[in-house]
Amino acid sequence: MRFLDEAIIDVRAGNGGNGAVSFRREKFIPRGGPDGGDGGSGGDVVFVADAQMSTLLDFKYKKHFTARNGERGRGKQQSGKSADDLLIKIPVGTVLFDAESGEMLVDVLSDGERFVAAKGGHGGKGNMNFATATRQAPAFAMPGGKAETRQIRLELKLLADVGIIGLPNAGKSTLISRISNARPKIADYPFTTLVPNLGVVRGPGNRDFVVADMPGLIAGAHEGIGLGFRFLKHIERCKMLLFLVEPCGGEGRNPFSDFETTERELRLYGGDMADRPSVIVLSKRELLSDAEVKKISAKFKKTGRKYFAISAVTGAGIDMLVSYLAGTVDEIRRESDGE
Repeated sequence: MRFLDEAIIDVRAGNGGNGAVSFRREKFIPRGGPDGGDGGSGGDVVFVADAQMSTLLDFKYKKHFTARNGERGRGKQQSGKSADDLLIKIPVGTVLFDAESGEMLVDVLSDGERFVAAKGGHGGKGNMNFATATRQAPAFAMPGGKAETRQIRLELKLLADVGIIGLPNAGKSTLISRISNARPKIADYPFTTLVPNLGVVRGPGNRDFVVADMPGLIAGAHEGIGLGFRFLKHIERCKMLLFLVEPCGGEGRNPFSDFETTERELRLYGGDMADRPSVIVLSKRELLSDAEVKKISAKFKKTGRKYFAISAVTGAGIDMLVSYLAGTVDEIRRESDGE
């Protein structure tokens, strides 16, 4: 499993270089005066969002990041070289926290966004800066400034337009593989999906949107039961939710109880997730007769939510669902942009 969405790392910026104590000594130039140059600044530690990254796996084994120190000043009024910043790439959607205080530092939401997590120390002044009419030979210089050190907690929350949620084995992986370019593992047993899967869907009129297939939720997920709890946070960023239910879940389950269980877990987890734009989708339609589909549809439509019955195997209802999702996502985007 090569998906990692949490990490704690230590970062240390570079110290500033010390200023130099030096005096000009050349033939025929007695008492040349102080010429000690300034030290260079230490490098900052800077986090940079990279849209090509999708996991925090790079931080599984490397936990300590240190920027270079600035060079010390030299004679002949030569300043030391300032150190380059240490750039640390992180996925778009990463939230940075101060690990000690718990304070949220930044929520990185766009490609190329930068955040300075630790400032490098300033360069110390050389003794040439302290010469005065009454103090013509200062024998001292300023030391370089100390760098900031920090422990950072990184938490990745995936950015997706549509979050596909439901109980284990509801057909989420099959659906996302049918409508998008994602190719998750698919098998006929619960908890096939162990990590979130992202896929890009091409809607009508080349309207692209991103879907996320979340590991299956079960009753008590908000309390940490099952695999879904760890990934509930990824649903927080989804613009809309797709509740996927199956006709015959076994062990006394039915599409209605599965929907109620999933919705309840979202509400108990907190936030406004359960109140976001959503659609109910009945999967595995090929297992039902037209009369059974009609009966289930009538009951779900009473919830006031948009409803579709689909078959990822035969393709029935898929085009209508994709068209609806693309249109709804477009509408949500326009509202958020204030159009």
